[in-house]
Amino acid sequence: MSAPQSTDPAAASAAAAVHRALLERGATCATAESLTGGLIGAHLTSVPGASNTYRGGVVTYATDTKAALLGVPSDLLAARGAVHPDVAARMAAGVRGLLNADYGVAVTGVAGPDPQDGRPVGTVFAAVSTPGETDTIREFRFTGDRAGIRYLTVEGALELLEATVRAGAADPV
Repeated sequence: MSAPQSTDPAAASAAAAVHRALLERGATCATAESLTGGLIGAHLTSVPGASNTYRGGVVTYATDTKAALLGVPSDLLAARGAVHPDVAARMAAGVRGLLNADYGVAVTGVAGPDPQDGRPVGTVFAAVSTPGETDTIREFRFTGDRAGIRYLTVEGALELLEATVRAGAADPV
């Protein structure tokens, strides 16, 4: 009997590309996930040799865990809600510092079935925190069912991470 496929092919390809970019740079990454519940980390660790580039991840599904574990300011969460670009940026910086990684990538959003924090289903913010402590933030508006939105989030976050790593390749880590 063969094992079922546990990763999305497009996300698996994106994870392999992230791994290659980080290897070329001699860098590491860490993940902070909300709506994806660990899927980004699962895809990154599906790549052979991932232990050379992936430090680990934190799933902060509940809003209060974003503050408690990643240092997202409680007043920001109270004022803006968990689905906000500044929250994604703070999550990325928090996990980068917590796990001593060169890059931190974070996602927060609404997979559905209901809106959250005044944001419609499919709204996702992904952020990457870099060694220079700069943030790259991207907003996505995905359509589809809950599972589809979660997998599109994985792909989008990994593509953002790879692009950010490659863009910083000229800078020393």
